[in-house]
Order: sequence, then C-alpha cells, then structure tokens
Amino acid sequence: MLYEGAIRFTKLAVKACEEKKIADRGMNIGRAFDIIMELNNTLDHKVGGDVAVQLEQLYMFMMEQYTKANISGDPAPLQANLKLLNTLYDGWVQAVEKIKSEQPDAATIPKKVG
Repeated sequence: MLYEGAIRFTKLAVKACEEKKIADRGMNIGRAFDIIMELNNTLDHKVGGDVAVQLEQLYMFMMEQYTKANISGDPAPLQANLKLLNTLYDGWVQAVEKIKSEQPDAATIPKKVG
C-alpha cells in the first residue's frame, strides 16, 4: 500500500535528519514526496467530491512539509507528516475491514444449481 511506503520513507528521513545524513534525508524525503504526489495525482474529483478536495489539500500541505524538512534538516515537519500518514493509513485499514465484514461469506452463498 502506498501509505505504508510513505510511512516507511518518512521514518527513514526522520532518522537521517537526526543523524545528520543529508544524502539519506534527501533520498527518503524524495521517495515519500513522490508517493504523496502520486496519491494526489490519482484523486478522482468527480467521484470523490468533497473528500477528494480535502485529501488534495492535505496532500499539498504534506508536500510542503517534506520540502520544508528537506531544506531545513528539521525533523519536525516529517514527524507531523508521519502523524497524518498513520491516521490516513488507519482509516483505510478500518474501511477495508468494514467492507470485508459487510460482505457475505463465500461459504454461505448458495450455489446455483443446474
């Protein structure tokens, strides 16, 4: 899942900031940034409506935070993004679980005879 990748690269970027590893910081911020940009680019505003608009604003904010962290070397914007990413990821996991629980079990669906 893309959120998992963004979380992983953001954590690595935080670690690189703390260890003053500039090249690693830039590489991991770039990867996380690219994931968020891809998520933003794939939003369907016709289907998503207000949710898509709100996600777009959130993704734009997050990309600004990645840029700020990359320029300054400060891990605080990355940590803020990490909180947002974890919240988004948890929301998707809960949504998927809800959908799974609402679908009838394949074993209980009567099979068509004939």
